[in-house]
Amino acid sequence: MYTDKVIEEFKNPSNLGKLENADARGEVGNVTCGDMLYVYIKVKNNKITDIKVETFGCVAAVATSSMLTKLVKGKTLEEAEKVTKEQIAKELGGLPPIKLHCSTLAVDGLKKAIENYRTKMQPS
Repeated sequence: MYTDKVIEEFKNPSNLGKLENADARGEVGNVTCGDMLYVYIKVKNNKITDIKVETFGCVAAVATSSMLTKLVKGKTLEEAEKVTKEQIAKELGGLPPIKLHCSTLAVDGLKKAIENYRTKMQPS
């Protein structure tokens, strides 16, 4: 059902946990399956210098959020926003169709974190 890469990312996820002193946080959930995702980012000179995720969900949810962190760390906010659910799934060697929503959750969590960051940085 899952590729070896999905299993590897699930068993040894990257950038897992809460990021202390994060510049922003994105929070998303899927009411259908119950998965929850928190994305924390640190930003310097418009680049994501650090990212961590807290993922509460299935194998695919953990694997996709882990892969997301690898794809966007070091990228500008604009580059990070261009990462797609299809790109995440491709990097993982594919996902079962019923689990594609997990890659959407990862992308949405990142977008929420970036939106939160930009809101905080707007002059009052």
